[in-house]
Amino acid sequence: MSGQGELALTGLPKRLVSATPTRLTTWLDCPRRYRFTYLDRPAPPKGPPWAHNSLGASVHLALASFWRLEPARRSAVAAGVLLEKAWLRDGFRDDSQSSLWRARARAMVERYAGRLDPRHEPLGVERTVATRTRVLALSGRIDRLDDRLRADGGRELVVVDYKTGRRPLTVQDARSSLALALYAVAVTRTFRRRCATVELHHVPTGEVVAHEHTPETLLRHLGRAESLGEEASAADADFRAGLTGPAMAERFPAQPSSACRWCDFLRVCPEGSARYSPAQPWDALAD
Repeated sequence: MSGQGELALTGLPKRLVSATPTRLTTWLDCPRRYRFTYLDRPAPPKGPPWAHNSLGASVHLALASFWRLEPARRSAVAAGVLLEKAWLRDGFRDDSQSSLWRARARAMVERYAGRLDPRHEPLGVERTVATRTRVLALSGRIDRLDDRLRADGGRELVVVDYKTGRRPLTVQDARSSLALALYAVAVTRTFRRRCATVELHHVPTGEVVAHEHTPETLLRHLGRAESLGEEASAADADFRAGLTGPAMAERFPAQPSSACRWCDFLRVCPEGSARYSPAQPWDALAD
């Protein structure tokens, strides 16, 4: 009887790997951090919250709320007020530093919002999109999705991603972003309209860097995502099978780099902590 059951199951399609761009890039960057984040239960204790994450989340919340206002109420001042309401204090050295950065964040959001057309209506804000491939069940959330008029008179869908770090952005950042490419694919399939342009908006400077993908470059990103998904899924299965000791460390190796200073799990990672000291929660902020 069991043999018949096994035969009956052989015709079923292969189960898809559920993934987000963040999960895939975490596996790529450091399998050890991937294990700590997604597999270990309970998860290892994290370090303290990061001030730069609080800054970024506050700006994202304010800009999402800005687009939910009626067009007549969309102004630079309104964006600043929304930033004040959304402000997160976690990770700052003290109240004084938090207040300083709240004022800086308000100024940057007001400058950015002052360049926006309040009559523009995004097709989506904090919009979740999803798609499936032969390997993956992908999902992710887009900061903003625009429906724009092209120079040739046609219309296009554009994926917009906000950035708040102090590092200047380049076109290569937009071109190489796996997440943005996957969002473009998901948008195309969800709305049945072409989406090839992705943009990074650097809120502190107002700079916008854009890249227009071709079908070929999107397929390359999708193939890369599928390869990462298959690798991570195989590691997941090995973990569930009960790996321990050296076998676990070998299957989920650490990838020490300068990024370890900002890892939530540095204190419980022998390889990383042997080479790097943890950053202070506010160290990523500019002076």
